[in-house]
Amino acid sequence: MNIIVCIKQVPNVTKVKWDADGSLIRTGLPTIINPVDKNAVEAALQLKEQHGGKVTVISMGPSQVESALREALCMGVDDVIQLSDRKFAGADTWATSYTLGAAIKKIADFDLVITGVEAMDGNTAQVGPQIAEYLGLPLLSYALGIEVDGKNVRIKQKLGDVSRKLEAAMPALITVEKEINDYRVTPIDKVIDAFDKDIPVWGVDDVPADVVHLGLKGSPTKLRKVYSPKLEKGQVEMLQGTPEEIARQLVDKLNAKFLI
Repeated sequence: MNIIVCIKQVPNVTKVKWDADGSLIRTGLPTIINPVDKNAVEAALQLKEQHGGKVTVISMGPSQVESALREALCMGVDDVIQLSDRKFAGADTWATSYTLGAAIKKIADFDLVITGVEAMDGNTAQVGPQIAEYLGLPLLSYALGIEVDGKNVRIKQKLGDVSRKLEAAMPALITVEKEINDYRVTPIDKVIDAFDKDIPVWGVDDVPADVVHLGLKGSPTKLRKVYSPKLEKGQVEMLQGTPEEIARQLVDKLNAKFLI
């Protein structure tokens, strides 16, 4: 079984800055693998351990994406590919999905594509479904569990407070929730191997893509305004008394405001 996992490197901060065209300014920001994407990598590795095959991780971004891909190698994936080109820059979810989909088409030999549900710096949950649409794959989203039986794959899908089971023929694309697993701690020997491996970098000339659909120019999403909301300073009331008296006062005040 050959599995492709798409991951994203995201800023590890709560305050970010944007340039005039609405693109995130990433220069100088500490970065991490998008947390739920690590759950996607772990899900792929567990399937490999059960059924054999290999796991390939791809990520699109500037040179610092290499660190995220090396972390994926540390986790135990077999191959990684970095998509990096100035013409990829400024992509919205549609252009990102198009570029990732073009790279997956070039890889060609796969049974599953797995992504995290959404990235913490955008929270759109659009890239996985858009890749599936571009590649013409069945989409199994919000997965809490994955089972492979022959040529079919089944998931337990999260739907709010309930769940259901979905099944599709492979190849298919799955987006996973963070609750699907706890990703593994990297053994030291994997770390050493990860930093000895060369990482291939694919640019615009290496994927079967039309440049008009790439990067900022190929992005139909246009931001009208980006800003950080101002935090209103509220009044604070200190309650006095024993812990029991304070608890009683708090309950009375919440009751008075119909909050409990």
